[in-house]
Amino acid sequence: MAARDPRAELDSVLLQLLGDLEELEAKRAALNARVEEGWLSLSKARYAMGAKSVGPLQYASRMEPQVRVCTSEAQDGPQKFWMVRAGAQTPEEVGPREAVLRRRKGLTRTPEPDPSPAPQDPLNWFGILVPHSLRQAQASFREGLQLAADMASLQIRIDWGRSQLQGLQEKLKQLEPGAP
Repeated sequence: MAARDPRAELDSVLLQLLGDLEELEAKRAALNARVEEGWLSLSKARYAMGAKSVGPLQYASRMEPQVRVCTSEAQDGPQKFWMVRAGAQTPEEVGPREAVLRRRKGLTRTPEPDPSPAPQDPLNWFGILVPHSLRQAQASFREGLQLAADMASLQIRIDWGRSQLQGLQEKLKQLEPGAP
């Protein structure tokens, strides 16, 4: 297998880096639009329901997260982030809860209920029939969270690409004749 031309490899890494930068800029613009749209919808909901009907006094005393961020532990490439709903289980979490031997005969105790039931929709804190603008605000902020996770993955990929680019540039300088 022939070694790849360092200049061609440098060009491909540079093109990938520029594409990633362009994608990051587009995602930043989309995130700004989602956040702006979310705040505007939230202000419409406050106007429709009254200023005191949508505020911190209606928050639950015990809040639970709706989503969580998962990461991939890549050894040879960039790390990735993605959003997972709080009620969903990842493949690593499925399986026995305890790593001990169990007796198969006879049930001596009642099974434990699942300690983490599906989280309640936060819109229910503000009543049963909430305005559509409040649902739009929730959807906008959820999309913003997904975009933020995508942007974090993209930023790590850009940093990884920059380090590859610098490494290739150093390698190319060493290969050039008459390099200091």
